[in-house]
Amino acid sequence: MTNTTLDRRQLLAGTAALAGGLALGVRPLAAQEGGDIVLGGSIPLTGVFAFAGVGIHAGIQDYLKILNDGGGIKGRKIKYVAEDTAYKVDASVAAFNKITGQEKVSLYYGDSTGFSKTINPELERRGSMIMAGASFATELNDPKKFPLQFMAGPDYTEMFGILLRYIAKEKPGARVAFVYSDSEFGRDPIGPSEAVAKELKLSVVEKIVTPPGSVDVSTEVLKLRRANPDFTIFHGYVLAPIPEFVTQAKQMGMKSQFMGTFWTMDNSTVQRMGDAAEGFMGVMPYRYYYDKDGSSPMLEKIRQMRPEYQSTGYLQGFVTAMLMAEAVKRTLDAGKELTGANLKAGLNSIKDFDTGGLFGVPISIPGNSVPVGRIYRFDAKAKQMQPASDWIKL
Repeated sequence: MTNTTLDRRQLLAGTAALAGGLALGVRPLAAQEGGDIVLGGSIPLTGVFAFAGVGIHAGIQDYLKILNDGGGIKGRKIKYVAEDTAYKVDASVAAFNKITGQEKVSLYYGDSTGFSKTINPELERRGSMIMAGASFATELNDPKKFPLQFMAGPDYTEMFGILLRYIAKEKPGARVAFVYSDSEFGRDPIGPSEAVAKELKLSVVEKIVTPPGSVDVSTEVLKLRRANPDFTIFHGYVLAPIPEFVTQAKQMGMKSQFMGTFWTMDNSTVQRMGDAAEGFMGVMPYRYYYDKDGSSPMLEKIRQMRPEYQSTGYLQGFVTAMLMAEAVKRTLDAGKELTGANLKAGLNSIKDFDTGGLFGVPISIPGNSVPVGRIYRFDAKAKQMQPASDWIKL
């Protein structure tokens, strides 16, 4: 029997089976695969990280509304299914199991480094989705160990790298201090960043570690004053004890320039520092909600949808959903199945991509991060973080 005859017979048999299936009301596989694409989420809507979680949740929803109202991706919509985790790893795992038990999930948003690390073996075992989330942990920025994960911005070490490059340009040979929390989050970029500082011919004159959210920092401030750094970078905190540090240091006549990383950089968070906020600087991967310093049609859309200020968490959720959708689009355009490996390959094909101006420069994602950022400084009169540098790409 020739291959042609076999092919014809198989085709006829397949057509008959398909007709029979339709008569019985069974949806063919192609139609089943043409349904909604699901984005699941472990989102901290309550608990210590709720200030960010509420913004992230709204950002994801808003981007998907824009996408779905525009017809989705090849006619398919992205459906968002989220559970509150209160920023607890066990609750996040339970949410993941519940959502993936009820839906065919292709995309997932995780709420923490702890969850991202815990769920990784399961993510690889399933091989059916890619994941991003609220964590910018340096450890996750490893495509070999975390092949199905990514982050919608620079990792914490890359954030330090952006700050240190700015410092080296502003004041060659500057004296720098690192102040960080005694937590996995706090310790993350410290070792690698010392090496980067050395490369840039900067002196790390002091490293101070405090309990997360500590209030009494008088001893540490004295230590900082003795070190007399030109720049002090805080990491591993959201707010406390940064205002206490800055206030006491200024009262002692210190002239150090104080700086922070992403989760400290929300405009409303910096405002809560009170008098200590004036001149506070830090790194941001995205433009702020109110930025009008360049062409940003996507920010215009956000401002039309939500006339009131939206947080950095909102922008992080929005951008993450955008990059996930772009990975889906590229996978479907290539005629491939929505598997984890195919989606990650689609994501890694992103080169010189325009996010509608949310990142101030076109971005590429060769690995698990987007190593881009800009330095902003708080202007007390304007009550806003304002650009202090060009966009810095690592």
